[in-house]
Amino acid sequence: MKVKVQTLDGKAGADIDLNDDVFGVDARADILHRVVAWQLEKRRAPARAARERSDVSRTGKKFGRQKGGGTARHGDRKAPIFIGGGKAHGPRARTFGHSLNKKIRTLGLKMALSDKAKGGKLVVLDTLELKDAKTKALAGKLGKLELGNRALFIDGDAVHESFAMASANLIGIDAMPAIGANVYDIMRADTLVLTRAAVEKLEARFNG
Repeated sequence: MKVKVQTLDGKAGADIDLNDDVFGVDARADILHRVVAWQLEKRRAPARAARERSDVSRTGKKFGRQKGGGTARHGDRKAPIFIGGGKAHGPRARTFGHSLNKKIRTLGLKMALSDKAKGGKLVVLDTLELKDAKTKALAGKLGKLELGNRALFIDGDAVHESFAMASANLIGIDAMPAIGANVYDIMRADTLVLTRAAVEKLEARFNG
């Protein structure tokens, strides 16, 4: 698959060949759904368990008389009504994550990239380097590219510092290095923008 390489100014350059094994895979909704669900569940932190009555170590000796003391007939300091006692109906420890085969995760990422490429929502830029790291200037450049409400920019080993600084306050613009590319962020973006370096890194990631 051939795609025109553009600049941030919207000028077209030479073509780049995208590997069909990475950018030409037929997407399946069930695979994409499984990977996105796995990603979102991995973000959830496990609930911290509270110590209940059976988990607290306190005396079980009866500490008052059965009658005549003027108080209730307690026989256990672990009861929830006492300071230091166990919590009644406290939260239980739970884990929300589930395992997903690495082959499925890899296939899901290929499908997400392919979906953007086949849908005409993939833009390849030569570089993200800016002469001046100015937000206003960058917003003007991105307006010419017609990226939609949300765009995801993926660079090579690291996002170019000038672009990262200029785009930090732009709503709907996300940027990450190639190693951080994932199905959820790609699918929720209206347009996926890759640099030449990102294309090389992603193709090497699957062929390595």
